[in-house]
Amino acid sequence: MGIMSHLLTVHLLWVATVFCQYEDYDFEDEYDEESDHQLPYYFNPNAQAEVPRIPFPVQCARECFCPPAFPLSMYCDHRKLKTIPNIPSHVQQLYLQSNDIEAVPAGPFTNVTFLREINLSHNKIKSHMIDNGVFATLSNLVQLHLQHNKLEEFPYPLPSSLERLLLGFNKISQLPRNALEGLPNITVLDLCNNFLDDSVLKEKPFSNLKNLMQLNLCNNKLQTMPPDLPSSLRQLSLENNSISYIPENYFNRLPKIIALRMSRNKLQNIPRNTFNLPNLLELNLGHNKLKQIFYIPRTLQHLYIEDNDIESINVTLMCPSIDPMNINQLTYIRVDQNKLTTPISTYAFFCFPHIRTIYYGEQNVNVNKSTQLRTPVFRRFLTPEEYHEAEDDHETHEHETEDDNEAEDNYFYPYFQ
Repeated sequence: MGIMSHLLTVHLLWVATVFCQYEDYDFEDEYDEESDHQLPYYFNPNAQAEVPRIPFPVQCARECFCPPAFPLSMYCDHRKLKTIPNIPSHVQQLYLQSNDIEAVPAGPFTNVTFLREINLSHNKIKSHMIDNGVFATLSNLVQLHLQHNKLEEFPYPLPSSLERLLLGFNKISQLPRNALEGLPNITVLDLCNNFLDDSVLKEKPFSNLKNLMQLNLCNNKLQTMPPDLPSSLRQLSLENNSISYIPENYFNRLPKIIALRMSRNKLQNIPRNTFNLPNLLELNLGHNKLKQIFYIPRTLQHLYIEDNDIESINVTLMCPSIDPMNINQLTYIRVDQNKLTTPISTYAFFCFPHIRTIYYGEQNVNVNKSTQLRTPVFRRFLTPEEYHEAEDDHETHEHETEDDNEAEDNYFYPYFQ
């Protein structure tokens, strides 16, 4: 009994100590608001900053929240802040999104040595209100969110440590080449929803980004394909521009591409072997002006060619030969809102043995009237459960709008979440 009494006493003392350590923290901060759709923070074990010794209790700006469970993070989001609070020197992740911040002065960042991520998205920041070099001094910065602001210019200089830079939904119209030359480690660059045109790309600003894997240029003013992209590229987003053609052999120097999005452009004719890429998994060419199909690489799994002017699909062009040792991987095709009058030939199932779904939807056969093929959605290899689900989907598709169909496009989002 004596031993048990001693153990019980030690346990109670330990519980009291832990409770006292946390009693000063307010765990009832307001975090009920719906969070923004932010890109996930990808941890890179090869680029860690040295973890500083954390004082206890953790220092935190009074306007913000620093959870004890995450002592390297400071949350200042959704708080109607108009200025950036002072940042404790130990902070590595700083979240300031969804405020009313208009300027980024150097002052709050003076003693910050270990900062790796800054989220300033959904604010009111203008380019001339960012102090020159304020980000360049942050030698451990890996990720910078500045999307949904009022930037007119590309924010530079930036630190060479930067790997992910998000600048979507701004007013950027210029892209100086020297602004990107000092970013050898950049892997993700998002410039969607800005005012970039072909004149900006004549300087070939992306050519020296040897580690770039994802480039987002959707919703700009481009009329031609961006020149001289690095061979490291894996994901390219160009939808909602005014691109009318793809130069022959354009993708020869981009063998690592796995996802290509070019929907909502003005493409009419595509050279037959344009997409003969060894790693391509998804190809989205919906909402263009295509009249003919093209070669499908054996690796492709998802093909979107809805809302074009295709009258018939020549399976032989898609699949010139059958190789039992190298089977085509295509599983899904979306061909609604074209001018098809008959389903795709059954020869397609020999060429593409893995094909699971063909979405026909409505077809624009007549100028003033859309028609529907006998089978709006074709599926094969269904289990009984999948069959009932397909029947439900059939009823849903009969009442779908174009906006509803957009959900099927999101195999990857323009920001490749």
